[in-house]
Amino acid sequence: QVQLVESGGGLVQAGGSLRLSCAASGPISSINDMAWYCQAPGKQRELVASITQSGITKYADSVKGRFAISRDNAERMVYLQMNSLKPEDTAVYYCSARIVDSGYLYQNYWGQGTQVTVSS
Repeated sequence: QVQLVESGGGLVQAGGSLRLSCAASGPISSINDMAWYCQAPGKQRELVASITQSGITKYADSVKGRFAISRDNAERMVYLQMNSLKPEDTAVYYCSARIVDSGYLYQNYWGQGTQVTVSS
């Protein structure tokens, strides 16, 4: 089945950097928009950044200038480069993708999440 698997989370000091990766696998026909969301304890999941198939990006105001989303369509990967990290960036980060599978079924998929913890 179609899966998204994130990696790259961890513990970092404020001001540091992390790079998250997300790999899509399974019977995929095409991948449209891809995105990263985050969910802090007691808060709703919110959009961090998104990228279209052609590379158009959008960012939450809180991460503009610090985070960069990118993708490799051939490898079915999406990345989130996180720089100048702040304690308030601490959250579970989820990869999301709108995928058409080999049966031409179009739906949104989520990864299992990866924890990012930024210490002050």
